[in-house]
Amino acid sequence: MAWIQFIFDSNPDAADHLSDLLTECGASAITFEDNADQPLFEPPIGTTPLWSATRVIALFSADVDIDGTIQLLTDLLAPSAVPKYRVEAVEDKDWEREWMDNFHPICFGEQLWICPSWHSPPQADAINIMLDPGLAFGTGTHPTTALCLNWLDQADVKDKYVIDYGCGSGILAIAAALLGAKKVIGIDTDPQALEATQANAERNGVTIDTYFPDECPLEPADLLIANILAGPLQSLAELFANLTKANAPIVLSGILEEQAQDVSSTYQSWFAMQPPTQKEEWIRLIGQRND
Repeated sequence: MAWIQFIFDSNPDAADHLSDLLTECGASAITFEDNADQPLFEPPIGTTPLWSATRVIALFSADVDIDGTIQLLTDLLAPSAVPKYRVEAVEDKDWEREWMDNFHPICFGEQLWICPSWHSPPQADAINIMLDPGLAFGTGTHPTTALCLNWLDQADVKDKYVIDYGCGSGILAIAAALLGAKKVIGIDTDPQALEATQANAERNGVTIDTYFPDECPLEPADLLIANILAGPLQSLAELFANLTKANAPIVLSGILEEQAQDVSSTYQSWFAMQPPTQKEEWIRLIGQRND
């Protein structure tokens, strides 16, 4: 199916209202984008901040009446004027196939491979995670995930109890299980993440028990991995201390370079923290639980 997109120059105060009116005009989807290269690294929980220059993109089927749509929007916005806009045709593609074609097997360290479920493993005798991310985040391509996988590749997790807190697609939990962990659990707030983790675990022939945070077992683990964001990591520090055994390692990622010192300082009350490891602008922190 072919599409037409209307692209409007807007601002945080007007973007939501404009989005609602475009939906009334028949838009199939609305997207907000940064219109001035202004990063929003980590908004407070419960907020949805927008860029000072926000681009509002409305997607319509290709047979839309362009002039009629703009006239309807003009009427709905009155007495305010329609913001500056342009109209573009969107190339008709099989977007799912395009994404699949560009997601290839990736090697981490010496023995760990992430392979999309529609590919054959390039090294049959390696530790191959067959992955279908589905609706959940986590394919190994993001630097934070790569930092964790590279650490796991060199770690000794055989016969260990491992917690993957913020499991997403289950990629880190499954890696730990395939590397010999005796018990692995995944924790996430998103039911789609728990569903994806279970499906990917089954695909790889391993067992991962999954829980929402308020259902998390309180049994201390031999290793806890959390690839989330700096704010949640800081708020969870005491919980993570209670969820790890004495001398157990903790692996933290999802941290920007400028956030690393604050996160490390928060954890120093319970963990001996090591210097950070960096990939692009992202940081991995390793700590060891105090006795």
